[in-house]
Amino acid sequence: MSEHTEGRGRGTGQGGPGSAVRDHDDTAPLSRRSVLRNALTASAATLLPSAIDLNVARTKAEGAIRGRDAPITFADVAAQAEQRAASPYAPPPEALPPELANLSYDGYRAIAYRPAESLPLGRRFSAQLFHRGFLQRKRVDLFLQPRQGAPRALAYEARLFDLGPGLAGRSFPPDLGFAGFRLHYAFGDASGPQEEFLVFLGASYFRLRGRGQEYGLSARGAAIGTGAPGGEEFPDFVAHWICEPQPEAQSLTVLSLLDSPSLSGAFRFEAEPGDPSRLRVTASLHPRKPIAQLGLAPLTSMFLHGQNGPGARDATAFDDFRPQVHDSDGLLVETPGDRLWRPLVNGRKGPQISAFRAEALNGFGLLQRERRFAAYLDVQARHEARPGLWVAQARPERQASAEAVAGPRGFGPGAVQLFEIPSREEYMDNVVAAFVPREAAAPGRALALDYTLTTVGAEPAPVLPGELARVVSTRVGSAERLRPTEPPSPERRLYVIDFEGPGLPAQPEADMAAEVSASAGRMIEPVVERVPQTGGWRLYVEWRPPAPMPPGDIVLRARLVRGNRPVSETWDAVA
Repeated sequence: MSEHTEGRGRGTGQGGPGSAVRDHDDTAPLSRRSVLRNALTASAATLLPSAIDLNVARTKAEGAIRGRDAPITFADVAAQAEQRAASPYAPPPEALPPELANLSYDGYRAIAYRPAESLPLGRRFSAQLFHRGFLQRKRVDLFLQPRQGAPRALAYEARLFDLGPGLAGRSFPPDLGFAGFRLHYAFGDASGPQEEFLVFLGASYFRLRGRGQEYGLSARGAAIGTGAPGGEEFPDFVAHWICEPQPEAQSLTVLSLLDSPSLSGAFRFEAEPGDPSRLRVTASLHPRKPIAQLGLAPLTSMFLHGQNGPGARDATAFDDFRPQVHDSDGLLVETPGDRLWRPLVNGRKGPQISAFRAEALNGFGLLQRERRFAAYLDVQARHEARPGLWVAQARPERQASAEAVAGPRGFGPGAVQLFEIPSREEYMDNVVAAFVPREAAAPGRALALDYTLTTVGAEPAPVLPGELARVVSTRVGSAERLRPTEPPSPERRLYVIDFEGPGLPAQPEADMAAEVSASAGRMIEPVVERVPQTGGWRLYVEWRPPAPMPPGDIVLRARLVRGNRPVSETWDAVA
């Protein structure tokens, strides 16, 4: 595996604008319950233009298409992004009609899009739109792109919504616009019921799920300065063009324009819902200013507590009837010849940044490997049904067939960076993973991206090929239970790591061994044995800490080998 580094990071706060943590409550796009109950997702801290300035915002989004009768293309959106990047950033206006600006949490939740008004998209797809108000203040320009002809702006109409008892009978101007949209799909027969599978709402956040899954973690268009001392910048999708598919199509394309003080960009999302669901992403990013830390294909999730207890040195345990609470339980990073699994942790005294450097990256993702209901016991949240997301560089043949995009490809030398922020609140997302190129972004140098996001459920999964066995659990406890000393030493820790999957022998007498290492202290007497109850193998290894303990985290690593050949992915954890 590539070089790995650890370091303490400075936080950017918890919640609100400029924070690496996004609101995770019932009206947030990162909510664990919002889409389970009513699919009314909403994000924290989005802003809205005044009615007077809405025409200015619309002019910016429509400028490249006015006066034409041809469909808009990704190249057209990329040209808009390049033009914006060459101009000073204009922040969106923030005013709303008082009735919407002053909405309460409950008042906003009461607003619901009328299903009968869903925008049909072929036989299998449809779209529903999100109202503005409360925290959903920023306007996003939405267009329908017919199969032929020019795009058509989607105008606001109050009749599209049940506004709830507090706003019943009210009307708002057509240029009020929308906060975002969601897509539905008939997973079964084309004439059957449609289910929501993709949401764009709040900054550049979007969420994807596969058939039978619940929403969990989120993806983003870009992450700028996550964990940096100056605070994080959140780019916005300012316009989307929903492209009408062929009547029997099972995929749908969305073109999107992104903007922020540091960056403008164009995106093409080709959605293929199913089991799994895939989102093929093509992007052209144009920096306005130098960006020292530009996170590509960022993923954002929640980890409160899991198998390994509090998960960090001196952390306080959670007083919770549920054994585990998380949307993701680990980061997977694959480079040529190796695959690394890092269990997520919570409970540090401050934010933590870990970097997994790679000269070449096959892919990375935040996954939910624990799939048993008994591990969570939450009937409503259904953490066991939350998807993982796997980010993989597009295949060379796909890059050749895609519309030409100027600039170097995004997944060259760099590092997958993991940001973990201490949290005691389930509604706060506190984990971010993104690929950060080695070379800093600079104005005048466009960056091209071609990658695929794929939902992951139970493993083994076809999207994660290879013969290496996977880490399925990490448990930590006192080593005194198995090797008591006099007097007892509470610092001694026993790590018990379970592996399952291909490449593991079925014979308990097989010549299996473990390679272990620690960046400080010692890993003592590793023992491996077959687990007949699961068909996997288990590693027991004691870690004896150094004295005195160094500041920061200590990195522990282990993998199973047979002869001189690795047969498992690399377990990578912090002590």
